Amino acid sequence: MAFEAIALGDVDHFDDTTDVLVVGLGAAGASAAIEARQAGAEVLVLERASAGGGSTALSGGFIYLGGGTRVQTLNGIEDTAEDMFQYLLANSPESDPKKIRLYADQSVAHFDWLEANAARFDDGYYPHKHYEHASAESLAWTGNELVWPFRERAKPAPRGHKMPGKDDKHVGVGETGGGGQVMMEGLIATARRLGARFEYDANAKQLIVDPAGRVVGLRYTRFQEDFFVRARKGVVLATGGFGANQAMMDEYCPELASDTIVKIGSTYIEGVGHRLGVSAGGALEHMDGYFVTSPFYPPESLLKGILVNKHGVRFVAEDSYHSRSTAACLKQPDQIAYLIVDNAIFGRSEFPHELIDAWESVEEMEAGLGLPEGSLTRTLETYNRHAADDDDPEFHKYPKFVQPLVEPPFAAINCSIGTAPFMGFTLGGLKTSVKGEVLTAAGAVIPGLYAAGACASNLAYDSMGYSSGACIGESTFFGRQCGIAAAQAAE
Repeated sequence: MAFEAIALGDVDHFDDTTDVLVVGLGAAGASAAIEARQAGAEVLVLERASAGGGSTALSGGFIYLGGGTRVQTLNGIEDTAEDMFQYLLANSPESDPKKIRLYADQSVAHFDWLEANAARFDDGYYPHKHYEHASAESLAWTGNELVWPFRERAKPAPRGHKMPGKDDKHVGVGETGGGGQVMMEGLIATARRLGARFEYDANAKQLIVDPAGRVVGLRYTRFQEDFFVRARKGVVLATGGFGANQAMMDEYCPELASDTIVKIGSTYIEGVGHRLGVSAGGALEHMDGYFVTSPFYPPESLLKGILVNKHGVRFVAEDSYHSRSTAACLKQPDQIAYLIVDNAIFGRSEFPHELIDAWESVEEMEAGLGLPEGSLTRTLETYNRHAADDDDPEFHKYPKFVQPLVEPPFAAINCSIGTAPFMGFTLGGLKTSVKGEVLTAAGAVIPGLYAAGACASNLAYDSMGYSSGACIGESTFFGRQCGIAAAQAAE
């Protein structure tokens, strides 16, 4: 995967010079460019594609924000920065607590910054459980806030804030016109208005390093022609993930590498920032981490069912955020999982999950699914006995999703890999400081080099602890930190 840095002494000319060079014009790059320009630095942004936006422009535009945002307050939602901090820390205990603390403490200010520099959030609140609701309301539950044990670590509050889509129309993952595109159009327009320069079809190839180890520029190609750019203050890497680089997927993230899982993101998520950072001495973190999903809800009623593996045994709280339950399914023997429901709660999943069949008795369903004799019967007997008292001592489902499954016919929905669309993206990246400085394995700062977005490791690092909006949230927030720090660096 390695790139090789160029020694400054080996560069005989520069085609351009700037204060801050940003590589990538997605959420992180645009945010870095805005902050660097607002701090008075000259900014040049290189984008591999023929237009900006990156993977964020293909998303629904959810951003994880809390602590008392305008939309939370308008809808009577009480939230504090401390509760947000405790929740994020519980979900991602291996992340740097200083980063989580800064993100939580400045979340309201970041919400305001996004409204000022991208687009205004809708005032509405969507109270139901959905993987990506179609209506215009901004505020929604997009994580494990109500899931045990997280609801005991921090007071639950909805913190997903969705940017409005064009004409308030729902746009699916990977399509244009959704909230992610609206946000990116706003951020890029702001960066342009502030005076940032953009160079498209620019393929970053090598960092340029001076004798002291400081990153001072970059070589890129444009239509097979070489260009060298000098960066007086710093280079910000914001090139996205590595889902489109099969060799890196096989090496670092083999669980996601399977072609049965569609990789979400732009065409050029090839790990360029990761490789550039390593070439200058940067360390990588959580490279085996990923987000994966194949949600079996809505309708919400299906959350009252139970997920069992090939042994007829439950393995996760079914009311978990969809990436948590999906990741748990993939960790089961032979990656086989079935959602068991009865007639009272049955509904057709919005995602195209296969309805295997329906049976008049649990014993018939057990035999029809090829489960060990008596396994599902025992599992359901135990679950139903406690559910009759609105209790779930095994996985502590939220009471509104606990209900005995006793009304025939009984149905099984296939949640095994390969039977419905599974989608994912990488989460691992360069080790960075709170300011976005790229760090060595020993924690030393590589002068002149910064990274944010999907090529950096910040808040989220696996599906079990992910909340929708975490990636765009950390990309924009830590992109800003990179822009500020680079603009303030000595030349």
